[in-house]
Amino acid sequence: MPQKTTRLIALVGMSTLALTACGGVKTTSGGGGDGDYPKGTVEMYVGASAGGSSDLISRSVAKGLSDSLGGTFAVINREGANGALAAGQVKDAKNDGSVISIQNASLFTITPLAVPEDEATSIDDFDVVGGVSRDDYVMVTGPKSGLKTLDDIKDSTETITYATTGVGTGAQLSCALAFEAAGAKAEAVPFDGGAPALTAVLGGQVDTACIQTGEGIENIENGKLTALTTFAPERIDYLPDVETAKEQGLDVEVYQYRFMTVPKGTPDTVTEALTKGMKDTFASEDYKKFNEQNSLTPMELTGDEVTEELKADKARYAELVKEYDLDLTEQAK
Repeated sequence: MPQKTTRLIALVGMSTLALTACGGVKTTSGGGGDGDYPKGTVEMYVGASAGGSSDLISRSVAKGLSDSLGGTFAVINREGANGALAAGQVKDAKNDGSVISIQNASLFTITPLAVPEDEATSIDDFDVVGGVSRDDYVMVTGPKSGLKTLDDIKDSTETITYATTGVGTGAQLSCALAFEAAGAKAEAVPFDGGAPALTAVLGGQVDTACIQTGEGIENIENGKLTALTTFAPERIDYLPDVETAKEQGLDVEVYQYRFMTVPKGTPDTVTEALTKGMKDTFASEDYKKFNEQNSLTPMELTGDEVTEELKADKARYAELVKEYDLDLTEQAK
């Protein structure tokens, strides 16, 4: 089963890619419409810092695209605003295939529920090439909390603290909805990401946290953390003994997934080449092992299927937020 060191090894193994963690790279045009793609270096933006799930997924796919299509796919980190900064770079880029990005669903389905309308990012500003993978959330607790099951949360008369990883994230929404649905008193404690949230729950600074499975599975397996529930549509293969929230009587289903995007109006020759490159990547043994090592569930949908899923999830989350009268901005303060 995966260990944190395995993820680091995967990252080191992909360091041969031309990339930069913070700055841009000088490129020639990545393509343009004559069927010869890529012609030069392709900038691949990721809206998170190096070493996290989004970054590692982007680097793994970048390597696969390079192996399949040739050329260099250079990962560029533009963390901030739950991916909105990176999305802005892609939206405003030339639509010639020289700029692409694997983006997070939460930016389009949850963040709009937590920011002013004029600050929300719309999927209509991009062409979606296809789906990549699903990254499920798990609610964890440490021994200092005294919590052992979700029923303990339902029965608690004390205020339970939980770590959040930012405004408008799936981690924030899943925890907030779970406590509301359970009728429990809870208080959000904000952190800058999954790693500090994990550290906080391990150290007993907070009672619980909702984090991505790959971030918590090592400590769940070694007994340092207890998995109270997952928020996936069904039990996940990596935690088969952990019941979903729905199985435990809470109508809460929240999960992260990622998909490849390009600027609006990118030529079909480019998107078709990327589709081929992604299929080749997904079929490779190295990529399959990467998914397993990082507790990722394949979600290899077409671009149209991803777009439909995004719109349905946005509506569903909006209804849940309304039903439980949640203020996500307030929850994360």
